[in-house]
Amino acid sequence: MDLGNPVIQALVGLVVFYIGLKMFSGGMKSMGNLEHLHWFTGNIIYMFIGGIVMTLLWQSSSLSTTAIIALVASGAIPLPAAIACVLGANIGTTGTIWLAGVLVSDGMPKGDTLRIALAHTGVNLAMAVALLPFAGHIAKLLSRFT
Repeated sequence: MDLGNPVIQALVGLVVFYIGLKMFSGGMKSMGNLEHLHWFTGNIIYMFIGGIVMTLLWQSSSLSTTAIIALVASGAIPLPAAIACVLGANIGTTGTIWLAGVLVSDGMPKGDTLRIALAHTGVNLAMAVALLPFAGHIAKLLSRFT
């Protein structure tokens, strides 16, 4: 669809993306309680890995985070698990950089692209290592703001 003006195209794309996220979020909220997955949602390590995998598959940490927020709002997953999943989504978004380099372009990133990918991956890994052990405490602190 050619709308002529690239600014108009970008704005229309953002509107369509926003509508899609709202519809996705509504669908996730309607899922309700997923008691049969409690063995998974009750374990922050599983949720962390799930956040990585989910973001790698969807190739969008925004979509992953939207899904996580909707699931927390519906009561389907507890807040500590959601925090772990968001930390995993941050790692997953760096994984898409590496996968795109290997699968789409001509191999591993090089030069400045490699340095940016390493910095992004390193910062997200450091944040996950530093915060993941405290997901329960962070959730308890955040629960005071309701």
